[in-house]
This record gives sequence, structure tokens and C-alpha cells, in this order.
Amino acid sequence: MTPDILVKNVALWGTAGLSDLGIANGRFVSIDPAGAPATAALTLDAEGRLAVPGFVEPHIHLDKALISERAPVNISGTLTEAIEILWEIKRNYKVEEIADRASRVLARALENGISRLRTHVDVDPIGGTRPAEGLIRARERFRELMDIQIAAFPQEGIVKSSGTEALMREVMKRGVDVVGGMPFNEESPADSRRHIEIVFEIAREFDADIDMHVDETDDPLARTLEVLAELTIKNGWQGRVTAGHTCALASYPRDYADHVIGRLREADINMIANPATNLMLQGRLDDYPKRRGVTQVKELLAAGVNVACGQDCVHDTFYPFGQNDPLEIAFLLCHASHMSRPAEIHTVMDMVTTNGARALRVPGFAVTVGTVADLVVLDARDAREALSTRLPRRFVIRKGKLIAESHLESRRSFDIPSMPAP
Repeated sequence: MTPDILVKNVALWGTAGLSDLGIANGRFVSIDPAGAPATAALTLDAEGRLAVPGFVEPHIHLDKALISERAPVNISGTLTEAIEILWEIKRNYKVEEIADRASRVLARALENGISRLRTHVDVDPIGGTRPAEGLIRARERFRELMDIQIAAFPQEGIVKSSGTEALMREVMKRGVDVVGGMPFNEESPADSRRHIEIVFEIAREFDADIDMHVDETDDPLARTLEVLAELTIKNGWQGRVTAGHTCALASYPRDYADHVIGRLREADINMIANPATNLMLQGRLDDYPKRRGVTQVKELLAAGVNVACGQDCVHDTFYPFGQNDPLEIAFLLCHASHMSRPAEIHTVMDMVTTNGARALRVPGFAVTVGTVADLVVLDARDAREALSTRLPRRFVIRKGKLIAESHLESRRSFDIPSMPAP
């Protein structure tokens, strides 16, 4: 079979030497040592550059992305004020406006090589179902280009926010995939536990995975993470639960932190670090020494817990920056978690690729004969160089089609929906 695309001289992540990859009918059909004779309709020369099977973005908020274009400034820079600013904005949300903002970020994500993404979406009586409707509309626009999961996120609480539980079930019926939560944002530990119980009830009803924002606070007395591990085991949901942020884990005493990490491993809970937002928000009002709020990445990894990292916010009331570029987030995590040795840099690259795929339960995430032909060729020869330079991706191939290219200071994008300018 003559390939549709031949990618020559590529250094595949996790393998030695260079390879030539043949792609036909949207799948990898051959993987040969570089230099093997072959022809194709389109030949791309990677020139020894590193390639991964796509980046995975496991934690982002597309309904809020780019909202800073019209939101008041977060004067205190705190999580609390960021949420409060959004209340008035959410009252005036329009479905199409949400879809358009999300689509602009998704188009950039494609160029950065993201092929799988999970976005949280606010579900509460303030915004109703409009944020979910907007992201479902954006997901449909990108259906052929990116695999997008949407998680229902009750940021205002469930127990203390009357009507939210019913709205959670409503958006799940409309096509939201994952049940989210934020148990620490309740009035008492008992209510936090009930919050988590409700999430599991909804997840069982819809046979859905769970992805919660857990203990996004510096307070060492925030203890909902251990409750989540307990109820994951009780409900038999091991491997299907993800905990994001978990900032309080960074403030726990060593003995209690070790206990909780052991329970997370037992429950097979996936962990998501969000270094950009948490470095910006946590410890904001501390005197020195300041807490930084990034979860215990090294300790979790050493215990055998799956850890990935995500963008979280893009130009919203929580975080004024962000390119939705996994290399930028991985670069920040290297600094925040002191991961600078060669093996640690390798691990951080896993966190934005294979570890993220595991958290999202993506099947067939690998460059092998027969798998869907997803490939991102970086403009770097190894992980350290990729994180150091964070250059535009040389080639982005999705489902066997070249959708973005950057080479010799020129950049082309193919078949990416065009969205209105801000």
C-alpha cells in the first residue's frame, strides 16, 4: 500500500533511533528504520526531531476562557474574587458567545498539538445550562479534529447551591461526559462529604467518570481528598476518578500527606497538577515564607500515582495569561516541582502525553501500526530542548491528515474552523 503521508527521520518518543512512518486511511501502516525506500503522496522530513502521539490537555475551563476581554480586573488576585467577578458575567451569558470563545482557544490548541482535551464547565443556577450548551456546540465544530470531554463543574457547591444537583443531571442528559465536583466549597465537612456522595450517585446513574476540583486551598485542614479516595473505593470507581489542583496536599504534615497519598494509590485516582494558576493564586495573601500551592508531584509519582498536568485557565478572572500549550505548562511544572534532572524532564513530558491519556482513559494512545495516525513533530531533538524553546510545532497530524505546519519561519494551518476575531 502506498502511504498517503510518509514522515521521514522522526525520533519517536520512548524509542531509540530514527524512524520513517507510513500513514494511509487515517492510520499508521508502517514503521521502518529511517532510510527505508518508500514513496507517498506527501513526504514530510522531520530531520531527526522528536515526535509524540499528540498532547493531552486534561484540565481546562473553556467556558471561561478569554473572559478577561470583558471582565473587571481581579484586584486582589484571589480565587474568591475571581469567582465573585464571574457571577454577574454568567447572568448575561450567551450560548454562541461561549462557543466562539471556546473555539478560538481550541483552534490554538490544535496548532499546539493537542488532540485530546477535557474541559470543565460551570453548572449552577446563575448560568443555567448555557455554558454547557456553548461547549457542546464548540465540541461539535471540532468533532473531526479533537476528542473533547466535558465535565460538569458545580463551582458554587451542590449542597449549598439549591437547584445545582438537578442541573448537573440535566446537562449530563444533554451530552456532558464527566461528573465534576468542588467539595471544599461547602459549609461544613459533612456537606463536603455529601457533595462527593451526590457526585458518585450521578456518576453511577450515567455510568460516567468523575473529575473533581479538590481542596483548591492552602488550608492544611482541608481534608476532602481523603474522603474522595474512600468513596472511590467504596463505589468501585477505581481508575475512573481524577482529582485536580489538590493544593492543600502541599500544606499537609508529612505523615498525613503520606497517608493520603497511599489512599490515592489504593483508589487508583488520577491527579492533575495545575502549576500556572496555582502558582499565581495560592499563597497570595501569605507573608513570607509563602505557600505555592502546587500539589506534591514527586511524592505522588514515587508512590505510583498517575499524575498529569493541565492549563486550567486561559485569560480569565483567575489567570491573565496562558497559550493552551502543554509545553509551556510542562516548563512551569519543572520549576514548581524542582524537576530538572534528565529522568525528571522525561517524566514531565509523560505528564502532558501518556499520563494525561491515562487520566482521560484514551485507548490506543501510541504510535504503532494500526493505531489512529496522530503525530506531533516538535521543533526539538529531545524533551529538554522542547521544553526550553517551546517552538511552534513542526508538523501536526490528526487522524492521518496534516492540520498544521511550522517550518523555516512559515506557518500553515489546515481545516481548522475559522472563528470571529475578538
